[in-house]
Amino acid sequence: MYLIIKKIMLKKLSKTDFIMLFLAFSCLIFSEIMWFRGENEGALFIGLWVPSILGFAIYLKLLKIENK
Repeated sequence: MYLIIKKIMLKKLSKTDFIMLFLAFSCLIFSEIMWFRGENEGALFIGLWVPSILGFAIYLKLLKIENK
């Protein structure tokens, strides 16, 4: 059952959605690596990009829905 739901959800994502999710996840991981290396200010700066990228992805999704 879980796999069926997962396949349905993945079919709804476009290439842009995958790129945005990859960028947000990459920023999150990079921020955590910087934090544990002791670069706290840089990590916080990079970490703040994650919600901005996800917000922009939602905005693009809304524009796509509006244009249909």
